[in-house]
Amino acid sequence: MASRTARDTSGPAPATGSDASNPGAPLHAGAAAAPQGSREPDDLSVGFLLGLLVGEGHFGGDGRQPQVTLRMHVRHEETFEWMRRTYPGSALYGPYHHGGRSYYQWSARGRYLRESIAPLVQRHRSLLDAYTAARFDTMCERYGIVLAPAIGASEA
Repeated sequence: MASRTARDTSGPAPATGSDASNPGAPLHAGAAAAPQGSREPDDLSVGFLLGLLVGEGHFGGDGRQPQVTLRMHVRHEETFEWMRRTYPGSALYGPYHHGGRSYYQWSARGRYLRESIAPLVQRHRSLLDAYTAARFDTMCERYGIVLAPAIGASEA
């Protein structure tokens, strides 16, 4: 399997590879973790992400590492670009065109998921519905993600 390369929008695109030649490669990917000194997302940004994940997200993995993904139609490209900027350790893949659908896929995985996204979701767990909370818990249990109790969680 060919390795995937990321294209960062802060500089010129690489001379080799393109969406057509490497459709599985991320269009844009952040560092493995947010850069030192980076700002935490504000409350509105956190709430918006949580809403997207509750409504459209997937909590799972590939058997080796956990992954949170979000797929939506290409018409939502601006939302995906905002997510990539706001959550800089994430990656944006696509656009994909098959089966009559055209979509992008945003993902957070690895260290960034374990150290940033999963703790963020856990801190605001009271906002998740039971179905989403169960999916999140299953991912954390399956991949050994240990998190602090959620805000407002009762002490046992």
